[in-house]
Amino acid sequence: MKGARIAEPAARTPDAFAALYDEHFPAIHGYVASRLGRDVADDVAADTFLIALRKQGRYNPEKGAIRPWLFGIATRLIAQHRRQEVRRYRALGKLGLDEVADSHENRVVNWVRAEGLQPRLAKALAALPRGQRDVLLLSAVCDLSHEEIAQALGVSYGTVGSRLSRARKKVRAALEEDDHG
Repeated sequence: MKGARIAEPAARTPDAFAALYDEHFPAIHGYVASRLGRDVADDVAADTFLIALRKQGRYNPEKGAIRPWLFGIATRLIAQHRRQEVRRYRALGKLGLDEVADSHENRVVNWVRAEGLQPRLAKALAALPRGQRDVLLLSAVCDLSHEEIAQALGVSYGTVGSRLSRARKKVRAALEEDDHG
């Protein structure tokens, strides 16, 4: 069922949707946990699939794969928790928490910890505008391509590139400023 498209008539069965859920839930949950924390991730990830089930008729496979569509739903739900996300990054920035929950974020967090950058990176992420943070984290945490991010967020490919470039420059500058400041 890898890469199933729920818009296909054969994929609209409960078993097909369950397979889609089983395939993509861990990645969606990990993404949400990396942005909002594990305590909220279960609900937001479940809501992502509830919305997908309700809106399955609106999904157009000609516009792209199901994976970025699901990440787009999750990102819009995360936006509803924006203040909580910023507080989380600020807290990580102040505390430099050693015990970050096991989740998809560990790809980034393990590298950050190894480099001793976690608090500074968290502060830099908290300071980014939402659109830039969304693009950066969909790229870094979820490993989505520019095209998939554009589909997930409903923006152009060029917008993804410019937001990602700006976000990287701001994060790099914030980390360098901390090194020199």
